Amino acid sequence: MEVRVLPPQFRERHVRSAAPDPQLGSQLIRATDEREASPPSLAAVSKLAYWLDAGIWIPGTSLRFGLDPILGLIPGFGDAAGAILAGWILVEAIRLGASRATLLRMAGNVAFDALVGAVPVLGDVFDFVWKANLRNVALLERHLAAPRGAARADRSFVVLIICGVVAVALGLLALGILVTRWAVHALGAL
Repeated sequence: MEVRVLPPQFRERHVRSAAPDPQLGSQLIRATDEREASPPSLAAVSKLAYWLDAGIWIPGTSLRFGLDPILGLIPGFGDAAGAILAGWILVEAIRLGASRATLLRMAGNVAFDALVGAVPVLGDVFDFVWKANLRNVALLERHLAAPRGAARADRSFVVLIICGVVAVALGLLALGILVTRWAVHALGAL
């Protein structure tokens, strides 16, 4: 017999309407209660991040790297696989109730890792240095330890990044205008 696990918000409605068999109803409730009582997945996320970013030690040195840089050596597939595994950490952060600002920072780490990691040679070296998964677990742990303080700090960081992006965009716009004016004057002098 198959036991369906339902989210808590649907448990009572589905148990009453879709389970006329009393034994099936008790199995639904028991399965849902076990899922709700299961420990948070922070330990599993931490272990995955460790193996992706720092699980392998180079003997005689203090250098550590993980499976993510090794996966990144496979053209095309490797970086996508690393991003998908990092995405699981993001999904677990959502399940654990991380704030939007924390999730945005975590998604930024994953995107930055995937984008730079996709660049041949430079991306492979970058994957050894940038530990996005460990950074994301640290952000998640900080959020779980002090949600309000972490959310405030994350919002400040996101605002700072947005201001930085706007400043860079305005600088590039100004540079583009100056180069265009220079080119027009240079062509007019001919």
